[in-house]
Amino acid sequence: MKQEALDRGIATIKKNYEAQVKKGKLKQDKYEQRMALLSTTLSYDDLKDADLIIEAVFEEIGVKEKVFKELDRVAKKGAILASNTSTLDVDKIASFTDRPQDVVGMHFFSPANVMKLLEVVRGKATSKDVLATVMAIGKKIKKTAVVSGVCDGFIGNRMIEQYSRQAGFLLDEGATPQQVDKAIEKFGFAMGPFRMGDLAGNDIGWAIRKRRAVERADMKYSRTADKLCELGRFGQKTGAGWYDYQAGKRDAIPSELVNKMIEDHRKELGITPRKISDEEIVQRLVYALVNEGAHILEDGIASKSGDIDMVYLTGYGFPIYRGGPMHYASQVGLYNVAETMKRFAKNPRDDAEFWQPAPLIQKLVAEGKSFG
Repeated sequence: MKQEALDRGIATIKKNYEAQVKKGKLKQDKYEQRMALLSTTLSYDDLKDADLIIEAVFEEIGVKEKVFKELDRVAKKGAILASNTSTLDVDKIASFTDRPQDVVGMHFFSPANVMKLLEVVRGKATSKDVLATVMAIGKKIKKTAVVSGVCDGFIGNRMIEQYSRQAGFLLDEGATPQQVDKAIEKFGFAMGPFRMGDLAGNDIGWAIRKRRAVERADMKYSRTADKLCELGRFGQKTGAGWYDYQAGKRDAIPSELVNKMIEDHRKELGITPRKISDEEIVQRLVYALVNEGAHILEDGIASKSGDIDMVYLTGYGFPIYRGGPMHYASQVGLYNVAETMKRFAKNPRDDAEFWQPAPLIQKLVAEGKSFG
């Protein structure tokens, strides 16, 4: 939309490539060749000959509508129109055009030049050739492409919401952000939920919770994350989130202010904090992923449990040697997982309804089977 924004984007691309040149991962001539392939524009009309157009604008349906109406106007017949949305309805986005069969989701994970995962979201009208082409492109650019159906958050973000909800409840009940992060990192995750929030930007989750308050008022959350955002602590980009950060460094420093905020919130709720074991932290976070993953399989959003595991291994830092959440649950034994869930359902501070084992888990337990 603006030249300054375009200049910033190009500067970022240059900086990423120059870092690779410096490390000897990219030859200077290759870098120059790549930059020469890049052309930029402020006009939609310059997109008229493109075979594939990927939209990556702000995550707000009104903004997407404007963009897709413009793309529909300028794009040639047969061009693929892809959206990088991470949660919004791809079918709705497709409805803004007169060619819903050519619209597909291509959800790249951040930072897109590093992360392997590409969620390819198949809309109800997405044609088979469009899906096949996008999967082939994913392979060509060395991404791990996984097909997802349309639902709020697709595979990865729909599951991570339940994981994050549990992390919030754990704070209410007596844990600190550092304890939760350390426990799940010891289990093998690349990063705990609170460090991950600070890296991604806590305001993203805040926007989703505000939307939930309207669309799903029955959904229960801890209020701590909202209180954090109300203080303007959005994470690394603001120098303060669940942790404190020093300029130019990424080290997460425990914050006395945040720990006091959590304690004060407990007092408001009349909760006496209890000692929470690392085992409970890991089980509540991982089994939250598993239970939601089972619902995703029931809903036909993912076609097999292995797809869910690939999403978590390549996009969310799940420990590779544990094989992904669904594989891990099968290793632990689905009977054991279901019994633990039933125990969590009795916790008055948690969400009892969520912890009812998904019908698919109950069915597999009854048949003595596991995922996959």
